[in-house]
Amino acid sequence: MRTTRPLFKAAAAGAACAALAFASACSSGGTTDQDADTYTWWDPYPQHAEGSDWAERVAACGDAAGVTIERTPFDTTALTNQALLAAQEGTSPDVILLDNPAVSTLADTGMLTTMDELGLDVSGVDENLLAAGVVDDQTYGIPVGANTLALYYNADVLTAAGVDPATVTDWASLTAALAQVTGNGAKGITFAGIGTEEGSFQFLPWFWGAGADLRQLDSPQAVAALELWTGWLEAGYAPDSVITNSQNTTWEEFLTGEYAFAVNGTWQVNSALEAGFATGVIPLPGQNGGTAPAPTGGEFALAPVQSDTERYDVTRQIIECMTTPEGFVETATTFAYYIPPTADGQTALLEAQPELQPWVDAVRGAKGRTSDNLGTDYPKISEALWTAVQNALSGSASPADALAQAQADAAAATE
Repeated sequence: MRTTRPLFKAAAAGAACAALAFASACSSGGTTDQDADTYTWWDPYPQHAEGSDWAERVAACGDAAGVTIERTPFDTTALTNQALLAAQEGTSPDVILLDNPAVSTLADTGMLTTMDELGLDVSGVDENLLAAGVVDDQTYGIPVGANTLALYYNADVLTAAGVDPATVTDWASLTAALAQVTGNGAKGITFAGIGTEEGSFQFLPWFWGAGADLRQLDSPQAVAALELWTGWLEAGYAPDSVITNSQNTTWEEFLTGEYAFAVNGTWQVNSALEAGFATGVIPLPGQNGGTAPAPTGGEFALAPVQSDTERYDVTRQIIECMTTPEGFVETATTFAYYIPPTADGQTALLEAQPELQPWVDAVRGAKGRTSDNLGTDYPKISEALWTAVQNALSGSASPADALAQAQADAAAATE
């Protein structure tokens, strides 16, 4: 998933309402009057039209299984809501490719088969990436790839300021580097603090990198993370625009060549190579060193419950086609770039493109937003968190007060 497609504010409300309507009924749902030689596939990629590389890739997996795939793309939010509605009506597709934080929403309704029931082996998938599809110890999907965040840098700006990016290993050394580059007349760091899921997505590496927990938004560790961001604004190391920046606008700021650093994702790899200045990538640092866990993006392949259980064998073959080491690499390059979620797939990708090693490392250290069995509580917690970030960045509340309110709001919402 590219997190430039915000999900939760709209989808969670619709999902919750729909879930109440069919929590017990969807277990008997599934595609009705379906041609035995046609399998239905829904994904969140309307930008990849018929005839695109992605559409051809999906079709090829149908060919390999001896069937025709009827593919329907949706906007991410629309896909989640449509999937819930289809399950209620008994018209679920055979395969859904869904943004990973929404997997628990669908699983919570009972509309998905488990991977054990489907007969799909997921033992080779990196545990941290598979976690977004695990609810109450049951696995409801398999990631077809993952992306995450790291710290892009402008090598020209750093060189001019005498900063070696290899020395940026914790918050103190990053802040010192920002002081050095701004003291040299350049701009420091840009990130996305917008009041949407993108804002939470970008804040989480700092939140988790301080050792904070999403069940306790007002912990000292969480306050330290938000104080880091507000401190950068107060010192002039980050622009005021971060409060409204999406990940796209953050990247546009970085491409001006004026900034030393930008927090952004795997999906900007090609753009960084085409920038009018030398760029590089380093991990997002934890407060006291090491690589901070960044949130995982990317889609899971899911198999909705079908009334005709004989369809599952072909469904498994279609999903397997997407999740071989070669299949993972093909997905990675189609989306420029997803990182394969298995060691074999990552090795195959690096053999072809060794320059992606920093991103493989970042994905290996990443963490699912719904991990720790947060499930459908995550969207409620996330909204409270991004609201706290907004309040602190705008100066309407201190980081401690903003997060205390966030914890109260999250606790009330998840009772």
